[in-house]
Amino acid sequence: MYERIVCLTEEPTEILYLLEEDRRIVGISGFTVRPPRARREKPKVSAFTSAKIDRILDLEPDLVFGFSDIQADIAAELVRSGVEVHIFNHRSVAGILRTVRAIAALVGCTARGERLAEELQEGLERIRSRAARLPRRPRVYFEEWYDPLISGIRWVSELIEIAGGEDCFPEYRGGSLARDRIIADPGEVVRRAPDVIIGSWCGRKFRPERVKARPGWETIPAVAGEHLHEIKSALILQPGPAALTDGVAALHGILSDWAHGR
Repeated sequence: MYERIVCLTEEPTEILYLLEEDRRIVGISGFTVRPPRARREKPKVSAFTSAKIDRILDLEPDLVFGFSDIQADIAAELVRSGVEVHIFNHRSVAGILRTVRAIAALVGCTARGERLAEELQEGLERIRSRAARLPRRPRVYFEEWYDPLISGIRWVSELIEIAGGEDCFPEYRGGSLARDRIIADPGEVVRRAPDVIIGSWCGRKFRPERVKARPGWETIPAVAGEHLHEIKSALILQPGPAALTDGVAALHGILSDWAHGR
């Protein structure tokens, strides 16, 4: 059984806390904000693309959780040092639920993991049901970054649809890396005429005034109607439970207000 776990990203930390297995965590990412107590209780040993390898080794982990090919170099260095590493690489709502179950199985609480995944799925279905009753569905442009413009990743696109909207750039959802989701021509956003614009600028504060000032964007319905909103990155851009709870709830609140003319 794994008893000393380092989490290089937030989502496995949040999952282990929700499973009440946080005693196993001996190190976390410095970007972790959920749950807030994790920042007080656990040493911070990594960013996203870098890590304090010596500090991690000093903690004597028997398992390290990471995410995506972006952390491949960190993982390789730890593996060469004899550490067991599990890198998740999911990009979808189904992948998030699968990760919950996988982490639970690895720490020996499969039944609790299944219950947590089911609770998360049921929450999504409640949002989907409420969204189905909206009088209209807005076209949504989700902006993950502003220079260059980067559209939402797959789980964000899926959550927009669950919450009651239509993603303006569904063809980009399959791009696993940010560079795969660059909108080269800002005029394409104008042509697709989103009703709602949602910004989540990877940890930076969303600036609606900058969006409004873009050449030609004043004709976009979302801009003309002042439907520009921010969802904090911690709620929507981590592929973990937060996105399936607070993240989708924030999306639904924004889209419901638009649909009811508020």
